[in-house]
Amino acid sequence: MRKIIVALAAVMLAMGAQAQTDSSNNEATAVAEPAKAAPAKKKKDWSKLNLTGRPNDHFMFQVGYETWAQVPDTIKLTGLGRHLNIYLMMDFPFKTDPRFSVALGVGVGSSNLFFDKQEVKITNTSQNLEFRNVADTNHFKKYKLVNVWAEIPVELRFALNPENTNASWKFAVGAKVGTMVNAHTKGKNWQNKTGGTLNNYTLKENSKRYFNNMRLAATARISYGAFGIHAAYQINSPIKDNAGPQVHPMSIGLTVSGL
Repeated sequence: MRKIIVALAAVMLAMGAQAQTDSSNNEATAVAEPAKAAPAKKKKDWSKLNLTGRPNDHFMFQVGYETWAQVPDTIKLTGLGRHLNIYLMMDFPFKTDPRFSVALGVGVGSSNLFFDKQEVKITNTSQNLEFRNVADTNHFKKYKLVNVWAEIPVELRFALNPENTNASWKFAVGAKVGTMVNAHTKGKNWQNKTGGTLNNYTLKENSKRYFNNMRLAATARISYGAFGIHAAYQINSPIKDNAGPQVHPMSIGLTVSGL
């Protein structure tokens, strides 16, 4: 019996030693085994997008508010000045990243500014453009100055989703160069100094004598799909040097774009 007990004890000791050895080996293996690295995120290749037939603001229609900055006290603007711009644009996406593109176009821009009991004497022959106050005499109830330009707009564009710009945020900065094709004033509803109507007389006068032929303006635009807002600031004055105050037209408004 004693021999059997001794033999069983020896077997148990041997099994315990083997278990400890196996456990140590497993722990060492677990410690030595390197952790699996997370798969690297694949970078999107923007150059392989299919842009066939995508709409990208080839047509732009803009309307909004316009005024003059740096206006002296001698000029009395009133009401809501307004502008209207219509452009046809060609868009050229960058091959390496078509989220970016350059657009070049042609179009027409116009400005309408209203004056309070004041006439802009664009047909005078004097050296300086006269802004004549007429509050104390017969005058027009409504009086405005209109300028029209043929323009070439240029934009650097960015679209978050270049494959479907109809459902994407779009941003653009640029400039436009224009040449003046028309300048005229228009007065309506002739009345006396107390505001009484005399008749429905309308007077329109045309002259570019006092205006710069070229205009240069900085532009910016933010859109989502077909609708957005735009702003512009004319760097040079529409009035010639030494012919009148050096004002700077600025505007903000709504843009509808597409095609």
